[in-house]
Amino acid sequence: MSAVAQRTPARLRALATLGLLALTAVWGSTFVLIKDVVGRMPVADFLAVRFAIAAAAMALLFARPLQRMSRLQVGRALLLGTVYGAGQLLQTWGLALIAPSVSGFATGMYVVFTPILATVLLRQRMAGVVWLAVLLATAGLALLSLNGFSVDLGVWLTLASALLYALHIVGLGQWSRPEEAFGMSAVQMVAIALVCLLATAPRGPVLPPDRAAWIAVLYMALIAGAGAMLMQTWAQAHLPATRAAIVMTTEPVFAAAFAVAFGSDVLTWRMLAGGALVLSAMYLVELMPRRRDKADAALTAESVHHEI
Repeated sequence: MSAVAQRTPARLRALATLGLLALTAVWGSTFVLIKDVVGRMPVADFLAVRFAIAAAAMALLFARPLQRMSRLQVGRALLLGTVYGAGQLLQTWGLALIAPSVSGFATGMYVVFTPILATVLLRQRMAGVVWLAVLLATAGLALLSLNGFSVDLGVWLTLASALLYALHIVGLGQWSRPEEAFGMSAVQMVAIALVCLLATAPRGPVLPPDRAAWIAVLYMALIAGAGAMLMQTWAQAHLPATRAAIVMTTEPVFAAAFAVAFGSDVLTWRMLAGGALVLSAMYLVELMPRRRDKADAALTAESVHHEI
């Protein structure tokens, strides 16, 4: 966890958690749109157009914050964006080979990889309640997503993308600063766009085929792309990486809710039970800092009392 996140007030932590919930709700709303668009244009081309639009918009909006960034932070943001862009490509290529439900579970395994990477790379010690939350979230993802599971190339590609997403979450939690969120998110988006554009070489990206596809791509570029990256970068300046990962596992819960709401899926006991487990995991990591704050406040009050 970054030094900034360690001393973040409870109110800001709560706002950051709500921000992550909002962005996962937006991500959850895109599943139906993506399924429609990639049925009519190549996957890499869709990603390239989507992230190129997002990168251009962010570069224009945040030109001044970009100019104020240090070379070190620009380098870090480029590295994080490259990692995220590679994750996007691996996940999408994997999705072409396996069922969407299995892809959802394999992608969500970043909730397991994140605390492992934080422990190995940053020497962070994880409380037992964090590992309990990870277990609950994984069980919830399995209930929400799995109806049979076979480990083939598509699964390995998607698990590799989950590992890259976890690395991005850990890196962002370590390097993100609230005052640099605009510039850092813009640089990351430029790197993501470049990675996806390279995947369309040598011919270059095919553009969306019609007006409906363009509207969907613009929504996913500006709201689910640029807006979500900005929110994640800001929120992770105030939250530990593992906690952020657990909060973001609510994405399949929102995806299932939107699927039911729009009539493309039927509500089942698996959805309810899986969603309850994921939300329980999020509640655990949300409750943990509050208890610690109360304990610290009690110790401080006791210390003052003794001094008096």
